[in-house]
Amino acid sequence: MLMILKLRRPSTNPCHANVNYFSAKRTRFHSLNPILSACVAAVAFCSTIVSADNSLTAEEESQGWELLFDGQDLEQWRNYQREDISEQWVVEEGMIILAGDGAGDLISRKQYQNFDFKLSWKIEEGGNSGIFFLADELPDQIFFNAPEIQILDNERHPDRQLENHRSGSLYDLIASPPASHKIAGEWNSLRIMIKNKHLKVWQNEVLSTDIVMGSKEWNRIVEGSKFKVWSGFGRNERGHLGIQDHGDKVFLKNLRVKEL
Repeated sequence: MLMILKLRRPSTNPCHANVNYFSAKRTRFHSLNPILSACVAAVAFCSTIVSADNSLTAEEESQGWELLFDGQDLEQWRNYQREDISEQWVVEEGMIILAGDGAGDLISRKQYQNFDFKLSWKIEEGGNSGIFFLADELPDQIFFNAPEIQILDNERHPDRQLENHRSGSLYDLIASPPASHKIAGEWNSLRIMIKNKHLKVWQNEVLSTDIVMGSKEWNRIVEGSKFKVWSGFGRNERGHLGIQDHGDKVFLKNLRVKEL
């Protein structure tokens, strides 16, 4: 008996191709897994090095940073020449806020000599405030002895007319670069660092002050300022940090310090 075998040609129709589509999709999906895993890992890594407001990362804690405000209370602060805090200084939504007249200046309970101090601030329209350092409580006013880094609405407040009165400036002494300025209502970063009398200040990561306190250059600019009438100005080697009550609404968060 003769058997006739009918050979079948391979189909050229792609619809007839012997392809396991589910397998192909699985292969493609699995090939993306390393990419997805890398993205997830990157996000997780970033979350460990960027702290949330008013908190420290594990790395910051290991480096010796300490919170001066935890977003809940003002236990590490008090009013100048007082042991309590006026009711006009309030904590709301994780911020220190000057909310009324007659608040008075705040100072840290602890004093610092060589330190790195960071914070975030914003000011209301037309507002004025400041951050003091190396303050003592001997004079009637904190600014008689303590230098100040200015906080200001540079567009509306009258002090904008003087360059060394604008935000980020070492008040009445050294002007901050315009590149460091932001408009009222926006958050600004401020960093004040002193080591062996060498003072450096950054506003929004732009260096605005770099000077040795007590040097000939320091004495020269103090002599040309309003502070020349106070013999103790800028002479403390150790002192309190301070927040100015200038009568305007100011907001602060992320206050942290590291002793050097």
